[in-house]
Amino acid sequence: MIAVIDYGVGNLFSLCRSLEAIGQEPVVTGDPALLRQADKLFLPGVGAFADAAAKLRQTGLDQVILEEAAKGKPLMGICLGMQLLFDESLEFGQYKGLGLIPGRVVPMEGVIPADYKIPHIGWNALHFPADKPRHKLLETVQDNECVYFVHSFYATDCNDAVIATTEYGAELTAAVARGNVMGCQFHPEKSGDVGLAILKTFCEGSW
Repeated sequence: MIAVIDYGVGNLFSLCRSLEAIGQEPVVTGDPALLRQADKLFLPGVGAFADAAAKLRQTGLDQVILEEAAKGKPLMGICLGMQLLFDESLEFGQYKGLGLIPGRVVPMEGVIPADYKIPHIGWNALHFPADKPRHKLLETVQDNECVYFVHSFYATDCNDAVIATTEYGAELTAAVARGNVMGCQFHPEKSGDVGLAILKTFCEGSW
């Protein structure tokens, strides 16, 4: 069973439609028992880091996620869901994340050129670190294939976990992985065939 974690933050509809398009029957739930029964978990998210982190803790789902990840259950964070995987975010303050991947989430402002629009919205190419083998999650993706981004903050101080970057006036983290925990800053569910292939790899792969 593939479970999409429902904690009150996230565009669950489009993710579920994309999972159905690749032959999955996702269960959208905030029930800890169902999440523990699932084979794989998705952590979606849109909006502000502080609000999302607070809702995870208020529902107790943060502990469920940490426990299941510690058992080796595959977990994929998407957009804000990826950012929640890190140690902390500096989005309008300083807020603690799940700490599943070492690193911080910081503003793009001051990092990208002043004439670049924030938020970064649109299709951008993926690039892969030259000093690492291609990560299995992205094995179907060709260098320079484009995916869809919507974000104003990005992950940094996480080089060991970076499996793809994108260029938007500066090199920004696009995807990360640490063991069974993975994340995409972009929206695979809005990234056409490239995104569907990534979702399919995660759902069908062994991690």
